[in-house]
Amino acid sequence: MEAQKPDVHEQDEYKLAQLGYKQDLNRDWSMLHNFGVSFSIISVITGLTTYDMRHTMTSPISTDQDRSLFEYGLNTGGPGVMFNLLGQVAVTTGITFGLANLISTTATVGTGYEPTAGATLGIYAALLVSHAIINSFGVRLLRYLNNTSIILHSVGISCFCIAVLAKAPTHQSAKFVFSTFYDGTGEEGMGWSVRASPAYVAACGVLMSQYTITGFDASAHLSEETRNAEWSAPLGVLMSIGVSAVFGFFVILSLLFSIQDFDRTISSDIEQPVVQILIDIFGNAGAIVLMTLVMVCVYHCGLFSMTSNSRMMFGFARDGGLPRFFNNVDARFRSPIRTVWLGAFLSFLLAVPSLGSTVAFSAATSIATIGLYISYGLPILVGLIWPKNFEKGPFNLRFASRIIALIAVLKWFTGPIRQIQAERLGIDIQEPGALEQAEQDGKLADVEISKTK
Repeated sequence: MEAQKPDVHEQDEYKLAQLGYKQDLNRDWSMLHNFGVSFSIISVITGLTTYDMRHTMTSPISTDQDRSLFEYGLNTGGPGVMFNLLGQVAVTTGITFGLANLISTTATVGTGYEPTAGATLGIYAALLVSHAIINSFGVRLLRYLNNTSIILHSVGISCFCIAVLAKAPTHQSAKFVFSTFYDGTGEEGMGWSVRASPAYVAACGVLMSQYTITGFDASAHLSEETRNAEWSAPLGVLMSIGVSAVFGFFVILSLLFSIQDFDRTISSDIEQPVVQILIDIFGNAGAIVLMTLVMVCVYHCGLFSMTSNSRMMFGFARDGGLPRFFNNVDARFRSPIRTVWLGAFLSFLLAVPSLGSTVAFSAATSIATIGLYISYGLPILVGLIWPKNFEKGPFNLRFASRIIALIAVLKWFTGPIRQIQAERLGIDIQEPGALEQAEQDGKLADVEISKTK
């Protein structure tokens, strides 16, 4: 009589045991749920919290990175995990603090309410607490909220875009949408596109849009709770990136084509371009209705960002990277409650500087983007250098593996080195011809030499 073949659940537990771990979390998530978590955290509509007229394009290289991640493993330990920890905390901060700002901004529409830094931080704290409570005691509820989030981010956002395009009294031309460049980085026409180059401004803008295409590593962090994880997790990453790219492009185009007054949009007293676009199209009441849909989507995004964050820190604690106190799964609720609240606490601390600085949110999103993409790139780089140390799973790129991995880690950008160095030397780079004269006088020779090394 033939031995009975182990079921998928037993295979998953056996694979986990081979890696030196026992099954601590409840494995009852399907591939759709796994995809839904990453799709919810990417949340193209959450990108509206960072939306700017010059921050509209994302980098296709992220797709190369996510394909390589599952060949070489998302976490290599050491610096890679620390960057991921920093990025995870910062991305939770960016999402939920962005939602707090949206709530504050929307509350000003048609009212006399004036948001303050303290009030916004209070809203942010309340949102974090609600996310932490659901993640602590509502693990089974997360599955249903996951399904709701998928519908909101697909059907809901499609309806949002169609409504904007259909209701807009006028539409911008394709030339305006695809070829207009606006540099809002300086004053009196002396932005960084003049001081450095338009490419530099575009590259800095990519940080904001790349912030939206982060969080797809959630599929890996939730793999212990996913059935047939060796296939479901990598497919969850690829599907979330691909589907988000389609919906994200649709969102961007619908908003850009529907701008009614560009100057009013970028100089709005509301200080939120998307809200101003919606007010111009729908009026105050209609804008509030659509922004409510956006805020519900962003709430789900922040909720699942904390889910991913807590699982990453639990795994880190299990490997000894965090104090053993955090290596704990509640027996009743099957949730790593201690790391859930650790993530909420760290995310709150990262937003406290907003009380004294208006750029705290931008800093958080930049930290999240840089930290996460470094953590994504490090295991790929290690896999390129020491390929024999990595055992490939059933999901791999075969002959294209090393080529795509090489592309993913070869990104670099030097920035406006000459301009920064000139300012350090006391040269007024805004004065016409000053930079060129300094070059002729040989004052920037050392900079040129260092660039050629």
